[in-house]
Amino acid sequence: MDIRQTTAADLETVKAVHREAFGPEEGPVIVSLLDELLPDPTAEPILSLLVEDGPRVLGHVLFTKVVIQGAEPVAARILAPLAVLPSAQKQGVGQQLIETGLSQLRDAGVELVFVLGDPAYYTRFGFQPAGVQELIAPHPIPVEHADAWMVQELCPGVLGRVTGEVVCSEVLNRREYWIG
Repeated sequence: MDIRQTTAADLETVKAVHREAFGPEEGPVIVSLLDELLPDPTAEPILSLLVEDGPRVLGHVLFTKVVIQGAEPVAARILAPLAVLPSAQKQGVGQQLIETGLSQLRDAGVELVFVLGDPAYYTRFGFQPAGVQELIAPHPIPVEHADAWMVQELCPGVLGRVTGEVVCSEVLNRREYWIG
């Protein structure tokens, strides 16, 4: 399997992966998000990676810029969305995408990465509850899902020093993407 940055020529394939991974209900919502998010200048810099097995694309992950209001300037991103074809799930594809993305972001000087997702999955990659760190999600997270709002420190010493409200790109900051 090879992981590489996406190009404009990959867009339809990437959307097809998300459509299949998220199914008939959520798939169109995620594809619409990608259509708006990728050209959103407030999301830049973007890191968009896909994993291929020969000519077949198995998965995709996107990291976009966030800022933390009320904090000193910090280089931060959010992981959203991540998709792996159902036929390739539970084979380490998502893990490879996440780990490669985090490594590239660390090398680029990014200090924090956020995600809203399954704690049982994302804690395996070093994510921890962000609310405990006083890093507030763009929209309220229901109490029963508070641990789904997570952060990972890529630069030691940032957590505990930086607090505030996380603001995503204009597209990803919309309430509809935060209410499940």
